[in-house]
Amino acid sequence: MSEIQIEFIPAISLIPAQEWNQLMATGSDEGASVNPFARHEYLAALESSGCVCTKTGWTPMHLTVLQGEKRLAVMPLYEKTHSYGEYVFDWAWAEAYERNSIDYYPKLLCAIPFTPVTGPRVGMAKSLTQSEAALVWSKIAAHFSEMLQKSGYSSWHALFLTKPECDMFSKQSALSRVGTQFHWMNKGYQSFDDYLAAMHSRKRKDIRKERYRVAQHGLTMRFVDGGEVTDEQWLAFTHCYQMTYAKRSGHYGYLNLPFFKSLAQSMPQQIKLLLVETNEGDNGADSEDKLGQRIIASALYFCSDTHLYGRYWGALETIEGLHFEVCYYQGIEYCIAQGLQTFDAGAQGEHKVPRGFEPVAIYSNHDIAHPAFRDAIEHFTHQERAQISCYMKEMSQSLPFKSSD
Repeated sequence: MSEIQIEFIPAISLIPAQEWNQLMATGSDEGASVNPFARHEYLAALESSGCVCTKTGWTPMHLTVLQGEKRLAVMPLYEKTHSYGEYVFDWAWAEAYERNSIDYYPKLLCAIPFTPVTGPRVGMAKSLTQSEAALVWSKIAAHFSEMLQKSGYSSWHALFLTKPECDMFSKQSALSRVGTQFHWMNKGYQSFDDYLAAMHSRKRKDIRKERYRVAQHGLTMRFVDGGEVTDEQWLAFTHCYQMTYAKRSGHYGYLNLPFFKSLAQSMPQQIKLLLVETNEGDNGADSEDKLGQRIIASALYFCSDTHLYGRYWGALETIEGLHFEVCYYQGIEYCIAQGLQTFDAGAQGEHKVPRGFEPVAIYSNHDIAHPAFRDAIEHFTHQERAQISCYMKEMSQSLPFKSSD
């Protein structure tokens, strides 16, 4: 290959959307698809809405690899001044630096902000041969190492990578880290009852009781395609999301109404908004929709050709079991109806297991400039990997399904 160069772009809007999405696409040219969260439209909405900017601690500096005027690869990249909104936790590392009067921030982060979803993090030209692609990977890793030595960054991190990407960075001497999430797998179920039939009797009864308690409230639940969601419904969803976030954490969440509405305009085909409405009629609330039913809860889902992703939810009323119904059972029913293979319902944990969500590994890479801290963190990741392996086996044994023997 002729000489290649690495440049950093301060706004994703400076990279053509079609070019970015073509590089991020996976699969053959005929069947290529782009993970919803790796799309240019998603990242652009984060920036244009102000959710991602220097003020919020996410300074865009997207990496691009050029050969002359041809763009060979792209990577979403940010300078971070904190570790919020990442979901692969390094707070203990930052605290150790602070105790030793060493700056941990700023650091470099390759990730999708506020989105703990596995997907491609390096989009590469499909025309590259295997050896050419390997050269691009080595150039990226070498450039990061140089930046750690010369630019004052403590470290660089790449989060929620695919396993092949993690392996490629590991070959370039980056530390690898393993965690776990819980995903639902569609094993050819024809209905929700068909799914329940695969479970032990007691687990099946527990779920039916849980759903029955919610059904007693007489709520209406319906999915609305992204392009059909009204301004009033987006406002109601955002209100539910922000109020629930504030109750849990004391702030209104990382995302705002302009972000959600931007997605509805730029990638509506990959969005499903689940509305939960009462039948109380008009009470003058701000969250009324055009049917006159009051929206008391809502959840935002994203779709790919194979996956359903449950991302954000909120409720204005406390109803026992509503979270499980809105965020899990409705998503499972949707996957069965649409023939989707996997349901990724978010980052949180063990309570998914008795509802049939299986442990899956998640991967990240890390390179640490300080030699002593790098050694300590490498030792930690080895210990953590063994613990995660045991934990995943334990959770697999707790799944509610009948034995296949």
